[in-house]
Amino acid sequence: MTKAVRNLCLVLGDQLSFDLASLDGLDSQHDAVLMVEVMEEASHVPHHPQKIALVFSAMRHFAQALQQRGIRVQYVALDDPQNTGSVPGELGRWQSLMQPQELHLTECGDWRLEQSLKDCGLPIQWHADSRFLCSRDEFAAWASGKKQLRMEFFYREMRRKSGLLLNGDGTPVGGAWNFDADNRKALPKGTKAPYPARFASDSITQEVLVLVRKHFSSHYGDLDTFDYPVTHTDAQALWDYFLDYGLAGFGDYQDAMASDEPFLFHARISAALNIGLLDLRQLCSDVEAAYWSGGIGLNAAEGFIRQLIGWREYVRGVYWLKMPDYAAGNAFGNSRPLPEFYWTGETQMNCMRQAIGQSLKHAYAHHIQRLMVTGNFALLAGIVPSQICEWYLAIYMDAFDWVELPNTLGMVMHADGGYLGSKPYCASGQYIKRMSDYCRDCAYKVTESTADNACPFNALYWHFLMRHGDLLRGNQRMAMLYKNLDRMPESKQNALWNRGQRLLAKLDAGESL
Repeated sequence: MTKAVRNLCLVLGDQLSFDLASLDGLDSQHDAVLMVEVMEEASHVPHHPQKIALVFSAMRHFAQALQQRGIRVQYVALDDPQNTGSVPGELGRWQSLMQPQELHLTECGDWRLEQSLKDCGLPIQWHADSRFLCSRDEFAAWASGKKQLRMEFFYREMRRKSGLLLNGDGTPVGGAWNFDADNRKALPKGTKAPYPARFASDSITQEVLVLVRKHFSSHYGDLDTFDYPVTHTDAQALWDYFLDYGLAGFGDYQDAMASDEPFLFHARISAALNIGLLDLRQLCSDVEAAYWSGGIGLNAAEGFIRQLIGWREYVRGVYWLKMPDYAAGNAFGNSRPLPEFYWTGETQMNCMRQAIGQSLKHAYAHHIQRLMVTGNFALLAGIVPSQICEWYLAIYMDAFDWVELPNTLGMVMHADGGYLGSKPYCASGQYIKRMSDYCRDCAYKVTESTADNACPFNALYWHFLMRHGDLLRGNQRMAMLYKNLDRMPESKQNALWNRGQRLLAKLDAGESL
């Protein structure tokens, strides 16, 4: 017979923090933690096998760590024959078995899951997710009355709230809030990125890898290269490695891309942070300390902190403010399905092959590869927003709905009509050439726009501007682009349009480019 408890605290797979709000005041004698691996969460999109392995292994390690602290943990493995297959189902089953006086749960990271738990009929005590700097209510108050939001102004509020990189009088260190213009250098030839820190699988992780191979072999993505940290200790080691070897170069080269260099100067900590193995405030404090000690430049410190307390908090705020209607956004009326080569990497476009290939191999690509390569192509080609959103959610280790959906639907696809970002992030192949060496080994020529061997990004870029002029010409940040378009001879415009039409027709026919 299962022993009754006073409080039963459900901890989800992206809530693996010892200071989680719902665990506050937990009594080891009278309370218990419930953790469940369920098929519904692992397969509602075809998650990359490494992502499933990360979450399940980290959950099992966290459960073990709680038990070592004397906390009672009721853990349900995926292949438990009594497993109902869903989080609400398991919560209801264990509520019936353990008869707790109260059920406690921290806010979810997925509107779908949170709604299903609210609809399950159980009397849950909900707790705000204090791991974030800005609460849902605080963001809603900031956004109230604004027709459009701008991350830059929100970011300044978060800087003031946190006190990070501020002078004594409250002004920003360096005289400016944002040094983004100093974060855009291409990687000089011969520059060596630090060797990526890797973590060997222990017996728990090896068991999980066997489980994932058994149940998710049909999902796209390589499982053999799994080397991510699954404990707080290893996540901290990954972070320390970045502080020592990556952060200084991150400032200059965070937007750079290079062939067969999937990580460059990036930290690779977003997955660990998003599931609770690292603490946001501590990360920011460490970066600030590295700046004050003279170890890194201001562009590195500010750029990294901006990603954490600016953009990351901002997209979460937008998500919870606008869901569930936000997910249906399609401002350009896109109708083209996602090309198959997004799932295979089989394309002659080297930039796409590199970005997709490493995503399949490592469940990872950095923000410029996502925004300006795979995302840019989806925007220019008119892909259905929900399909490219599902791809990002499925393929990336760090992708959870609260962070993936606004980034993809709002920033990448501009499908919210400009609520999250002020302009579409569209670009021709010239941007990719400037920020990478991808074009050097490509079957297409980035110097050509209308020939059969011309870089597809070039014609598709102008085709996108032409077909959406009614929506975009009034955007002040797009004015120069349309002036350049209008100065083109009509014959050049027609040639670009026709090349774009041919490329899109190939996609419609199911052909790879």
